[in-house]
Amino acid sequence: MLSIQSDPKNVACVEPFVEEVVQQYSISPDMYGNILISLTEAVTNAIIHGNDEDFSKKVKIVLKKEENSIAFAVSDEGPGFDFDNLPDPTAPENILKIGGRGVFLMKQLSDEVSFQDEGRTVEIQFNI
Repeated sequence: MLSIQSDPKNVACVEPFVEEVVQQYSISPDMYGNILISLTEAVTNAIIHGNDEDFSKKVKIVLKKEENSIAFAVSDEGPGFDFDNLPDPTAPENILKIGGRGVFLMKQLSDEVSFQDEGRTVEIQFNI
């Protein structure tokens, strides 16, 4: 498990964590980028949107290893959000918007994305 303070600078802690996991479980280098991008997006969302960059709040990353998959549960201490009604970042009116692609990217790069605890936890699964 990794627990970080809700400071955007701490997103940098994700890369060494992913590198360690990839090495420990001999995960394909091809999957490294997908895991890193997905986890970085989830942690960034948790810090900025979930915890509103409140340094007193933490973001927790829990690794779940199964026989044929690896999953990361990213949890924040925020109010949650309506994950069923996110704007489509590929819609013409959203193409030029700066944000709003995190969950979309997670869904594109992983094998499964699920939300628990009213959106305070996102679990990103990769089949390995």
